[in-house]
Amino acid sequence: MIKDGDKVWFINIDDIRYFESDGNYVKVYFDTFHPLLLRSLNNLNDRIDPKLFFRANRKYLINLETIVKIDTWFNGGLNVELDCGTKIEISRRQAIKFKDMFSI
Repeated sequence: MIKDGDKVWFINIDDIRYFESDGNYVKVYFDTFHPLLLRSLNNLNDRIDPKLFFRANRKYLINLETIVKIDTWFNGGLNVELDCGTKIEISRRQAIKFKDMFSI
């Protein structure tokens, strides 16, 4: 359940494409919606399934099942494209973990 103001959504965790840090809030992206949650990305990262979501960088937590393309990035990181067309950079430090997870 995600509540943002007067709106409430009941969604499956699999339907969430990614989370984006926005100050003291986290934007949750699913379908065409992106409501805000009053919590930090670090707090969310500690509570979410690491087999389904990956911390790409300081700002994004991405659903691994929504990745459709992976490109190497100029600084040693990676750039991933999600099924919704969004492109997110995986930081150099996190790219090492990502490559180890998937034996890339």
